Amino acid sequence: MAGRLKGKVAIITGAGQGIGEAIAEAFVREAAVVVVADRNEVSGRHVAERLQCSFIKTDVTDQLDIDHVVGETIGQFGHVDILVNNAGANVFHVPHEMPRSAWARCMALDLEACWAMAEAVLPDMRRRGSGAIINIASTHGFQVIPHTFPYPVAKHGLIGLTRSLGVEYAAEGIRVNAISPGYIDTEIARDYWAGFDDPVAERRKAEALHPPQRIGRPEEVAMTAVFLASDEAPFINGENIVIDGGRSCVYHQ
Repeated sequence: MAGRLKGKVAIITGAGQGIGEAIAEAFVREAAVVVVADRNEVSGRHVAERLQCSFIKTDVTDQLDIDHVVGETIGQFGHVDILVNNAGANVFHVPHEMPRSAWARCMALDLEACWAMAEAVLPDMRRRGSGAIINIASTHGFQVIPHTFPYPVAKHGLIGLTRSLGVEYAAEGIRVNAISPGYIDTEIARDYWAGFDDPVAERRKAEALHPPQRIGRPEEVAMTAVFLASDEAPFINGENIVIDGGRSCVYHQ
């Protein structure tokens, strides 16, 4: 059923690769008008050209860039229906060994930027009385793995932000939801495995943790984003949908 997002305008941050790219591709396939917002001009433009959609260079930790991407999108297309806060980075440390700069970077990118982007699109959404904001959180947002500090702190906060905004603006026709992926086959995951002596063995170890004996694919996250952004989910609000193949259901891992 194509065209599930026909006529809707979406800004997707961090859409130059991985999950963000997959979401952009799925949105275009469902007839949305997509703005790829990424700070990497090379990969961002490549995705936008491949999908025949717009690219606006955006550093989501820079308020001027945030104002620019939202303003340009409204200027070109008239409004913003959907915001996908996907840009982020793994920042993993042992707490007492972590430089304070790593904390600041993690909070700025993985939490504060999501609020700043939402804050920028809310006036238009409130004026029109409709909108969908989707925050890409993580299973780290409700579980903690040692030596991954402060990433789980930021992702716990992002789920809290999702619920708070969802409650705050529901009566104005704005829905705010989160998606929490587990292990997904992206560049970030592959770069992580590459840091081990045997990346193939490390990947297999990760796959074995999951009931399906594999990790997720970016397009599996993307189709959930399509559903949440569409008119098929009008009463889903303040929720966090977990996409991890059931790994978080397993008692011992």
